[in-house]
Amino acid sequence: MKRYNLLIVLLLLIFNVTTAQKKNSPAADLSILKETKSKIEATVPLVVQHLQNIATKESDNNIVTNGKIAVGKEYKILESEWFLYRNNMKNCILNNSSKKAKKCMEYHTQYLRNTLINYNNYITNLTKKNGYLGVEGDTKFDFKPAEIATKLSEAYFNANDAAGRMKANQKREFLDQTMSDDNKLSPYAQLAP
Repeated sequence: MKRYNLLIVLLLLIFNVTTAQKKNSPAADLSILKETKSKIEATVPLVVQHLQNIATKESDNNIVTNGKIAVGKEYKILESEWFLYRNNMKNCILNNSSKKAKKCMEYHTQYLRNTLINYNNYITNLTKKNGYLGVEGDTKFDFKPAEIATKLSEAYFNANDAAGRMKANQKREFLDQTMSDDNKLSPYAQLAP
């Protein structure tokens, strides 16, 4: 009888650990990080192209040069906040009880959301139709800060639940993926040569 009880306990343990670590399960899916990274990076070439169109129309290459420097500063702010956000969210989960972790994560998500909104406002105002006379059309971005922040928040809340079912080493390894180079923003100079 004891062997059967032990077997059942082992099977349940294996099931819980594998469920918590499944990459495609909603409980542990952090692919939104790569998606967010891609969306942020995709804005840079669009802004640079818009600046190039203005420079060509005005026959003034300083518009591109100065514009790239200005956008680079805004991108650098977002790049820094993106790094801090991922690290802070990981630490919220690792170093707190579940209730405190959620409060901690809400705080950092709100801060990132504000930074995303500021960046979006800057690039939108820079590229809108009447931003510079004589350049037709608005540049369209697939960049919605509120939606991005909501998806990130949901992913981290699910990751927190999944991490709660893991041992300490598994939890750290699972959450360390958020800081991998795959989720790091590319340098601005690489995106806007």
